Amino acid sequence: MKTDANVVRLSKVSPEQSPTSPVGRLPVALTTVRDNAAQQLKTALQALFDNADDTLFEMADRATSNAEQNAFFEAMRDLRLKRKNIERGFLQKVFEAFATLNQYEIGKPAPLDAVSFDALSLVQNDALEESVALDSMVAKVVSRDATALNHLTTRFNAMVSKKLDDKTNPLGPTCLCEFFLDACSSLGVEIRVKLIILKLFEKYVLTGLDQLYAQANQALIATGVLPELKSAPARRNPSRTNAPAGNAGQEAAPELSAGFADEGVQEVFGALQALLSQARGTTLAQRNRPADAMPISSNDLMRLLSHMQQRAPAQVSDDFDLREQLEGLLTRASAKAGKARVVGEVDEDVINLVSMLFEFILDDRTLPDSLKALIGRLQIPMLKVAVIDKTFFSRGSHPARRLLNEIASAALGWGEQDGAQRDSLYLKIEQVVQRLLNDFVDDPLIFSELLAEFLAFTGDERRRSELLEQRTRDAEEGSAKAALARRQVEQALNQRLLGKTLPEVVVRLLQEAWSKVLMLTCLKHGVESDQWQAALATMDDLVWSVEHHDEPEARMRLLEMVPSLLKALREGMASAAFDPFSTGEFFNQLEALHVQAFQRFKRSLPEDSAPADAPVLADITDEQRAELAEVGMDLPLLELPAAEAVEEPAMVEVIEEIILLAPGELRATEPEISLPDDDEALLQVDNLRVGSWVEFQEDEEHKLRCKLAAVIKPTGKYIFVNRTGMKVLEKTRMGLAVEFRRSAIRLLDDALLFDRALESVIGNLRKLKGT
Repeated sequence: MKTDANVVRLSKVSPEQSPTSPVGRLPVALTTVRDNAAQQLKTALQALFDNADDTLFEMADRATSNAEQNAFFEAMRDLRLKRKNIERGFLQKVFEAFATLNQYEIGKPAPLDAVSFDALSLVQNDALEESVALDSMVAKVVSRDATALNHLTTRFNAMVSKKLDDKTNPLGPTCLCEFFLDACSSLGVEIRVKLIILKLFEKYVLTGLDQLYAQANQALIATGVLPELKSAPARRNPSRTNAPAGNAGQEAAPELSAGFADEGVQEVFGALQALLSQARGTTLAQRNRPADAMPISSNDLMRLLSHMQQRAPAQVSDDFDLREQLEGLLTRASAKAGKARVVGEVDEDVINLVSMLFEFILDDRTLPDSLKALIGRLQIPMLKVAVIDKTFFSRGSHPARRLLNEIASAALGWGEQDGAQRDSLYLKIEQVVQRLLNDFVDDPLIFSELLAEFLAFTGDERRRSELLEQRTRDAEEGSAKAALARRQVEQALNQRLLGKTLPEVVVRLLQEAWSKVLMLTCLKHGVESDQWQAALATMDDLVWSVEHHDEPEARMRLLEMVPSLLKALREGMASAAFDPFSTGEFFNQLEALHVQAFQRFKRSLPEDSAPADAPVLADITDEQRAELAEVGMDLPLLELPAAEAVEEPAMVEVIEEIILLAPGELRATEPEISLPDDDEALLQVDNLRVGSWVEFQEDEEHKLRCKLAAVIKPTGKYIFVNRTGMKVLEKTRMGLAVEFRRSAIRLLDDALLFDRALESVIGNLRKLKGT
């Protein structure tokens, strides 16, 4: 009965357990361990969230910019709102993991191993930082509590059918970290905030695992599960258990700003050092060091670099070798001291890494040559900051690294034709470089200041360019709609006029005047609208009214049609603001055409049906007379005898398609080259995305850098703008494909410059390792 009671109680306490989880029953002792552990983890999570506000507020207070401060405040708000869901999700994952211990699972992916630095790729820098942090957290727990964790895993294996190791143990640090990350997946925070939250998880949850493992092992020993395994008593962490809650934020912030960087991020630099050590003796320069050579301190190295910085050349040439320059200074220093002095191994690794990074940067085809020379002058300041702070290589948010990336991103759209002497971007980058060369000694804070200034500058430029770019897009979309409407009007005119012989005045009226009415109607209402159909019907009625008809009923139809037809024509042309003088001329000629039509009807009457001089409108009603008079028809003229008919009008046969051109537009006379749909060049065009930067080789000397601002679907045009947002080029899909085929267009890589450089360096070091 006691067992049943325990099972009922656990079901009530654990609503988080998935209803769809496997139903293998756990031993009672294990459910007790699970519940006790869940209660302890829940309490630890509550302590984490209780202190998160203080920690994030402390970090916000230390922020160096408004944007960074706002990011911390937003994270505080997001964490408060989602706290309960994260706690619930985390505990649910714990219960689900226990629920599967007596079930074999097929097809479940293997648990993630520790990050392999042989496979290190810095394309996804955030993922790398997160991975390093997790590995460091897990490694600390394993280092501290390896024996207790191993005994707990062994006891679990003695009780369940699913075989576990320390990484798959539901209470192991690897699983707990994964559960917490999964529960936090809904948080919309930056990587730096996520790292802080992970550090809090380590501080308030993982540091208590020694107690959790000790209690769990003791509970299982009490029930007779492998009592022969002996564990050392758990160590208490007085700094965690005894610290007042109110001091938690003050205590966590320094740890986060210093301790975490010193421990977790150092692993990345260590991995780079390992790659460098294996590459030595291949292409990396080997130093012939005397046996009694004494390494200089990092402070002495900084002084030498500052000396070089003050004497750095105004233009960095391709043959500039920072290592050779430094070697020369060391040789002179050794001669003065009377003893060989060399750079220490760690600092030499930093020098080699920075040198290789700048070799990539100076060879990078994405950077314009003029700006490349400016950026090359940053090599010594960047080396100095890397000597001071090794997180330069692993932390994407490092101010010096961000400054380099922001400069490169801003330079992406800069063209040599912009003129270095008067271009604001060039002058700003030159100002940043000169400020670093003049003022940077050993305080990295200058990078944060310059980054904030540069971001403010580029932000203003970006807002101006985005505004002009939007106007360019709007104008092009408007032009495209107008072009599509012209094609619709052309089609409607050609369907009704092509191949017909009509009075010249009617053809001109439709092509010059009524086409504008159709165009306006199409743009305002569309071709599916009643207004469009009414405008087409008016055009059809006009064409019918000037054609020859012999049917007797046609005379009455014409009498009924003319008033409404002329009224519709006048209203339509007035709505399109057509020239009133030209409108009057058209209507005078139309009146003559309709008079001729009525005269033809009179001549076509049988001789005995009416006297030769009988009025053609003898049987017209008073209402029809009033309508004709209202639209300006001259009734006395219609009453003239047939012998006095108006002169026949000039006729024209429409044999060529009517083409409507926009003002200033020239219709292409040469057909565009056609390529098959699977052509590689067309696939390259289709892979272009709005926002992509490209470089067109206009001729042997001139290149044009521009960004794809819009793809106008109705016309198939690709619109390109320069960095100010002004339109500089438009191409069709086929036209772009032709440019790709003749290698006259090149995509510019807009990925972060430092990250691309570091990825290239790592790739090269791996290749050297394999040789």
